Amino acid sequence: MHSEHEVDVIYRLSADVVLLLHAAFIAFVMLGGFAALRWPRLVWLHVPAVAWGAGIAFLGAVCPLTPLEIGLRQLAGEEGYAGGFIEHYLLGLVYPDGLTRGVQAVLGVLVLAVNGVAYAWWWRRRKRGRAAGPTPS
Repeated sequence: MHSEHEVDVIYRLSADVVLLLHAAFIAFVMLGGFAALRWPRLVWLHVPAVAWGAGIAFLGAVCPLTPLEIGLRQLAGEEGYAGGFIEHYLLGLVYPDGLTRGVQAVLGVLVLAVNGVAYAWWWRRRKRGRAAGPTPS
């Protein structure tokens, strides 16, 4: 049988893992288009991730990972937090007044713009490679 302290530690570590996965997913949404320049098959994972991330931002919704992390923290005896992941962990650094629908829309546009640049670059390289044709053997 586990002690109450051990269970709290397990919940706290689980919440930290969810936090790290959430941060990694956000980084993938924002910058994965550039990774796809190197590994083109990544596009099939990245485009749906961008759609999800931008959709969450435009709809003003909360990613399901946020309540999961908050719930795990509460089970560990910690206080949860109000708002979403970005508002709690990142927005205070950039937008100290908090998350508004306008800020969320800007974040959604930023996701699309950054990835639009990456995919335009990818498309241009791909098109240029086809125009050059196969290399002679």
